[in-house]
Amino acid sequence: MNIPNKLTVLRLIMVPVFFVSFSLPIWFGEGARTFSIILMLICYLTAELSDFLDGRIARKYNLVTDLGKVMDPFADTLSHLTFFVCFYGSGIMPGLAFIIIMWREFSILFLRMLMMGKGKAVAANIWGKSKTVLYAITSICSIVYLVLAHFYAGSWQSVYALVLNILFYLAALASLLSFLTYVKAILESKALSGMTR
Repeated sequence: MNIPNKLTVLRLIMVPVFFVSFSLPIWFGEGARTFSIILMLICYLTAELSDFLDGRIARKYNLVTDLGKVMDPFADTLSHLTFFVCFYGSGIMPGLAFIIIMWREFSILFLRMLMMGKGKAVAANIWGKSKTVLYAITSICSIVYLVLAHFYAGSWQSVYALVLNILFYLAALASLLSFLTYVKAILESKALSGMTR
């Protein structure tokens, strides 16, 4: 297994550790909150850094593999949905935005599997890139909110929460538009027209 794929595996490991970190105060009480927040921050930064490095290294040194092509988008989906489950559980992510994003992520995985069965890739689009950027921004802002709210609770929280709501809805909108754009491109290409039913 090459270095980019090992980094992707590291990201896959960090995802359940992030969820466990988030759950510590639920399991062991508020006394575990500080440790939970610090561990969540470490897991998130490690996951995002590995995501950045694996793609960069794979492209620069021509280390793109079939395993990496499958594992990287799976790791992306798993990590984003895990983060958003935690943010929704914290009460900082709107339920509607969460449902839209979850529906989109599972649907796009299904489409990718269909296209891979035909030996074709799903091309990226501007909405997909916007969605990725907004996912990253909302996740970073959510982590910052959780850290600050734990150590510096105050009146600033209501304003910050409103900004987070707007960001989450923008991310949901971009994710929905990117999915519709993917579907349109696939239908126009007729790549799946010969599939037996």
